[in-house]
Amino acid sequence: MSAKRIKVLCVDDSALIRDLLTEIINQQPDMEVVAVAPDPIAARDLIKRHDPDVLTLDVEMPRMDGLDFLERLMRLRPMPVLMVSSLTQAGSEVTLRALELGAVDFVAKPSLGIRNGMREYASEIADKLRAAARARPRTARRSDTPGPRPLKAPMVSSEKLIIIGASTGGTEAIRHVLEPLPANSPAILITQHMPGGFTRSFAERLDRLCQITVKEAADGERILPGHAYIAPGDVHLKVARSGANYVARLDDGPPVNRHRPSVDVLFHSAATQAGRNAIGVLLTGMGKDGAAGLLEMREAGAPTIAQDEASCVVYGMPREAVSLGAAAEIMALEDIAPHLLSLASTSGRAQRV
Repeated sequence: MSAKRIKVLCVDDSALIRDLLTEIINQQPDMEVVAVAPDPIAARDLIKRHDPDVLTLDVEMPRMDGLDFLERLMRLRPMPVLMVSSLTQAGSEVTLRALELGAVDFVAKPSLGIRNGMREYASEIADKLRAAARARPRTARRSDTPGPRPLKAPMVSSEKLIIIGASTGGTEAIRHVLEPLPANSPAILITQHMPGGFTRSFAERLDRLCQITVKEAADGERILPGHAYIAPGDVHLKVARSGANYVARLDDGPPVNRHRPSVDVLFHSAATQAGRNAIGVLLTGMGKDGAAGLLEMREAGAPTIAQDEASCVVYGMPREAVSLGAAAEIMALEDIAPHLLSLASTSGRAQRV
């Protein structure tokens, strides 16, 4: 008897996108489109009728905005949602809001050559649907709810670096880690799997929410305490040395583990350049990117943390790290930020490696 197929409902006002998604999904052996809808009003009845495992959702649609629909859906009937987003500045900001509201992940519509572009994304779309089907739907924090209480930092070493990697579910997990950190936190470098055009909006959004300064990393810039540097979409981020200082290096080399930026690339550079002065954190995500790099960091003397299964949207990358013995500690998301501060302050001024 064959395994149960993942049931997908596609909601998009573009008939072309609906057709392309149906073609891509129905070519997969483990999933099928059970229905399509041109707008959220039509989708509501189809959700009741077909009970889909995953919803693909456009943002700009007639009769009801995709974000309004998503907010209601996650409140009344939480289910995994994959956003289908336009590659524009406005599109990236709306997509980040959708992830905040509870969408699991997104795929970007190509701006030109939609038919061929979507077909080129076929394996990525299928992978993201599989991850979404396994994901835990979660309700969003209300926009009028205050953020987490700021943590007070003890004296932290100026030589400590916090190194974070994430994928599916990572935008909100990273926010959860960074938002309570005080302005005198150690420097933070982050690789989140995200295409070019989205990481700047992601950094700007975090910068508005956090006490630390959050920005897209620039090649050659000095890495400073109280700052978080996010790998720009489509380039690798590395830690490098310039005299006594750490600096950011951007590298447009080939994808690693099918990703650019790759978490393994960042973690490997931290292991070799910072050693025990680095702290490695691997958050929610599908696949195995970051597991081998986290093991390198642990072997170089760095404290290493993997997010626990219960708090992950997708327990893929952390599971791989745990199975390799790369994670010295396995922690719930809410416990990671305070623990990072304690790790950064335990030994006073850190030794150079």
